[in-house]
Amino acid sequence: MVVSTVELRNIAGTEAALGWAGSHTVVVDRPEGKAGGKGIGFNGAQLLGLAIGGCYCNDLRYTSHELGRGIGDIAVTVTVDLAGSPLIATKAEVSVDVQMLDGSDPKQVIEEAWRICTVANSLKKGFPALLVRM
Repeated sequence: MVVSTVELRNIAGTEAALGWAGSHTVVVDRPEGKAGGKGIGFNGAQLLGLAIGGCYCNDLRYTSHELGRGIGDIAVTVTVDLAGSPLIATKAEVSVDVQMLDGSDPKQVIEEAWRICTVANSLKKGFPALLVRM
């Protein structure tokens, strides 16, 4: 089993949080004027979209390497729909454009990468999100 852990702590003098894993960081905040937010970082829905799209971008690269097919440019857009109270994500739509280095059709790479996308598969199948007090 593979385990991935991230940490978050408040940023002094703000109501935002700094998240990190290893040497990589991200700022998490609410929009300007929302519950003390200053808009200095990503909100939860944006982070969810980035998780889906970022994982998919990585899987496009993994897949192309596995198949021995070089990728040039990748463009991925993720739109997350939210509704309800409490607000929850109700749908994420991913659009992708991939240019193969040899000019061939990217369909096989696009579909295989989506088939193995960890974040998308986890969301589609559902998984427990447990709150454990430190």
